[in-house]
Amino acid sequence: MLEEYDHIVIGGGASGCVAAARLVTDGGRKVLLLEAGHSHHHPLLDMPPGIFKLINGSKYMTYHHTVPQDHLNGRVHDIPQGNVLGGGSSVNAQVYMRGRPSDYNEWDELLRGNNDGARWDWATVLDHFRGIEGNNRLANDLHGTDGPLLVSDPGHIDDVSRWFVQSVQQMGEPFTNDFNGPTQRGVGFYQFMNRRGKRSSSAYAYIEPLKADPRLTVKLRAAVRRINVENARAVGVTYRDASGVEQTAFASGDIIVSAGALVTPKLLMLSGIGPAAHLKSHGIGVIADLPGVGQNLIDHPEVPVISLANGPYGYYKQGVGWRMLKNGLNFKIFGNGPILSAGFEAGAFINPIDRGGVPSIQAFCVPIVYLDRDLLKVFDDGYGVTITTVLVKPKSRGSVELRSANPDDMPLVSPNLLKHPEDMKIMVEGQRFFREVLQSGPLGKRISKVIAPAGPDLSDAAMADHCRRFVKTNYHPASTARMGADGDSDAVLDARMRVRGIDNLRVSDMSAVPNINAGNTNAPAMMLGDRCADFVLGHG
Repeated sequence: MLEEYDHIVIGGGASGCVAAARLVTDGGRKVLLLEAGHSHHHPLLDMPPGIFKLINGSKYMTYHHTVPQDHLNGRVHDIPQGNVLGGGSSVNAQVYMRGRPSDYNEWDELLRGNNDGARWDWATVLDHFRGIEGNNRLANDLHGTDGPLLVSDPGHIDDVSRWFVQSVQQMGEPFTNDFNGPTQRGVGFYQFMNRRGKRSSSAYAYIEPLKADPRLTVKLRAAVRRINVENARAVGVTYRDASGVEQTAFASGDIIVSAGALVTPKLLMLSGIGPAAHLKSHGIGVIADLPGVGQNLIDHPEVPVISLANGPYGYYKQGVGWRMLKNGLNFKIFGNGPILSAGFEAGAFINPIDRGGVPSIQAFCVPIVYLDRDLLKVFDDGYGVTITTVLVKPKSRGSVELRSANPDDMPLVSPNLLKHPEDMKIMVEGQRFFREVLQSGPLGKRISKVIAPAGPDLSDAAMADHCRRFVKTNYHPASTARMGADGDSDAVLDARMRVRGIDNLRVSDMSAVPNINAGNTNAPAMMLGDRCADFVLGHG
């Protein structure tokens, strides 16, 4: 049977679900959404703390192993990405964060060389954020209340989180009741993309309401092998269906690639779109020589500050034995308890070098001794607190390249986290600041020992060694097929997200951004999908 559609969306992640749904509902278009992963229906995916059960090994994650990082003493680490409908929005920690206005004003300045008038300034993207958002507390010029994405305050706040907020205030930082408000600086409680203990992903918000709509076809476990291009025009895709059989689908209109910042460049290159020399080295014919495909990889580096508590504080053993039963009963009967928490509730944005300056570090207070799958055996379990420090505007850049011309092979990923000296300098000072937080104020009274970075040597060299040992992804790869102004030789896309040199082909995921936003990337990815749909429909 010939598969013909108005549009094909490759990748049902945070952005792809939004774009596909908007094309159907607002454009009346017939759309095929191809997702390589699984259904988003699973209890652990729905509940806020489920991420801690899934992050260290699950079919709902694809684990990209980096190439050995020479500047990290040869370390290889993982970058987990969602392998499920909804993508990262179905497996992330659900933090609702948009970044700051200057992020988008910067994009707008970088894209001003285009002749088509597309704008990316804060005022423009804010309309999209507000239209997506259904906030249950905030209702003002910055926040929407009627959008499909349900945004809520944490359903449960642990005492450790409150002590963290108080302790950071005693260090001189202001309290903020909205990290997406007029200013990002300060300490407070995050908002989350859930409601009454159930995740609000792009799959739930945008695809579920259309499950009976014949204009939308969703195929799961359908991995795209290549984009088919004829006469410099994208005409269809070849994909492997859930039975392992290769199929071809055709589109009369735009094809949107939304496979994520690690897979989107891989797919473009497999299709002959990318750096000519690299494609030829793998025997791939060059359709469009775009040197920027796979380059400019940016990710938020994260380093933990880990401490042990002097009492039963936090979430240790909350998930076993009688505690699990009690928490489950509380949730079922009363709708409350720790199951309503994503595992952390509080955070901060600070500048550890210029305390009154623009924040350079984002922090998450995790009321457990927490490490990811790469480092789980480094420390014994116990009651404690982990503060993860994240560099929000890194200068380090990496790359994504093909391992081979075989679509089944994972790409070669080199994120180069903390390779730029300025990134390392800021991270070291961020570690010092939050190490002091753990020893100050109400939180300091409950901490028996800081075990990483441990004393007595807290010199710059020792702190940098700690950072090299423990740095990992904050799960936010971006910018590997970025937009750019006319004349920018590394720009893969124009300001309307169109692939240069190829008609009817756009990219709509975090690959597309000129620079990474300051903070979590799920909400910006959804905004990109909304904006891309407008461009396709001629509204942007």
